[in-house]
Amino acid sequence: MSFLISDALAQTAPSAVQPGFEGMLFPLGILIFFYFLFIRPQSKRNKEQKQMLAALGKGAEVVTTGGILGKVAELDDNFVKLEVSDNSFIQVQRHAIANMMPKGTYKTLNSKKTKE
Repeated sequence: MSFLISDALAQTAPSAVQPGFEGMLFPLGILIFFYFLFIRPQSKRNKEQKQMLAALGKGAEVVTTGGILGKVAELDDNFVKLEVSDNSFIQVQRHAIANMMPKGTYKTLNSKKTKE
């Protein structure tokens, strides 16, 4: 029957190419790109936030993440008591404070409200 069907000749398998350093350049590049684009800036913001909360003291003027402007009346490890108006206080968690404002911001805005 070999005259109708030719015998298949086995071919040698191609040698497997070992992925070297060249094969790792692209994935490494992507990881480095994401580190500098996302991870590093976020960790810097977290570090600055922690430093700001550590420097927080009585009398500091702050804005919460909800946008409430107030003056720190009391503070402990977890909570901050803010004066938001004359003899009006609210208590917020310490990590809910977004920014410290320049001195006089609270007083200036409070005096504008009383004039109106």
